[in-house]
Amino acid sequence: MRNSEPSIWLLILLAAVVATTPLAIDMYLPAMPMMAGELNSNIGLVQQSLSIFLAAYGCGMLLFGPLADMLGRRPLAICGLGGFIIASVALSQVSSIEWFLGWRALQALAGAAASVVVPGIIRHLYQQHTAKGMSYVSMIMMLAPLIAPAMGSGIIWLANWQAIFLFLAAYGVLVVAFSWRFLPEITSDRGQQRPAFFSGYIKVFRHKAAWPDIASSMFASFAFFCFLTAVSFVYIGYFGVSEQMFALLFGFNVLALMSANLLNSRLVVRFGPQRMLRFGLVVALVCASFLCGFNYYGLGLWYTVFTIAPLMASLGLMATNADAMIIMQFPQHSGTATAVIGTLRFGSGALAGPLLAWFFTGDALPFSVLMLLGVLAIAASQLWRRAMHSKKQAAELA
Repeated sequence: MRNSEPSIWLLILLAAVVATTPLAIDMYLPAMPMMAGELNSNIGLVQQSLSIFLAAYGCGMLLFGPLADMLGRRPLAICGLGGFIIASVALSQVSSIEWFLGWRALQALAGAAASVVVPGIIRHLYQQHTAKGMSYVSMIMMLAPLIAPAMGSGIIWLANWQAIFLFLAAYGVLVVAFSWRFLPEITSDRGQQRPAFFSGYIKVFRHKAAWPDIASSMFASFAFFCFLTAVSFVYIGYFGVSEQMFALLFGFNVLALMSANLLNSRLVVRFGPQRMLRFGLVVALVCASFLCGFNYYGLGLWYTVFTIAPLMASLGLMATNADAMIIMQFPQHSGTATAVIGTLRFGSGALAGPLLAWFFTGDALPFSVLMLLGVLAIAASQLWRRAMHSKKQAAELA
């Protein structure tokens, strides 16, 4: 066990590595209409770039998770950041939507290579208090989606949409420079031989005790991406707020997520990740139910705003603690476990867009119903976990 916690600067660096993904997702959202015109495309194809990014990111996690266990975390992170820089520069130079979609997929793959290493490093640094470390990193990382839409709007006001991707490239250069200097290499805890590529997946998928927590993480992400995909339409298109007010409302939800991670970092050592997850689940069930009711009866903007904020906070609380419990079960395969989490998370996120389009009614009800279904699925996963635990106890007593 480690005698002291890692420095705040290392946590900031780990959060900066992970933040490449939310920055790449959120910064270009305000520029989508402008991009559609300049790339001679329609807004639907530009919006599809988000689903392509999420799908490619999930595939990248599957590929690079085992490689992190095999080759080491530091070299993979640096190579991934290098690829992210190259793809970002290329995205600033494209002149057709086809090239844009292709480079977005490569940008996502590179981002996956960089970010897949972080949970394994946190697990090594924090040991049994992994949930606390992940809360700290998540709290710092949440600054990225908090400021990304406003930054994107500011950049296109001063320059053009291409400058957004040049900014992402510059950010990647800064992060890779600090990673080269300060990112530690984490070796196997017991000095064991590094695993083969598929052995980690076999171990993770055979470990049935982790299945309910993996499902909980996946459904929490599905509910989150339902919000992320629909938020611009709900606030701007349906409730009619301005772009400036949208940025404030979006930031309010991110602040709620950050507050939840701060609360978790203070309480999880005392109460444990399982109890914190259940607390988040209770809050989420109440808020998601109220959200559906408010939108069913067509109540005003602020009913949705003040219900969404605690719902988003509870989703963050559940996802962080579920991820920590999963990672702690696989000390020798943390990269592979992270890959499974990330693939299912972003794969379910990629489904949010098509489902919202399928159930589109012109109001805010479909996204709130889908979020409630995601929360109910988390509840079912935790009941499954309790049933498995009870069965195991009964078998031990027999």
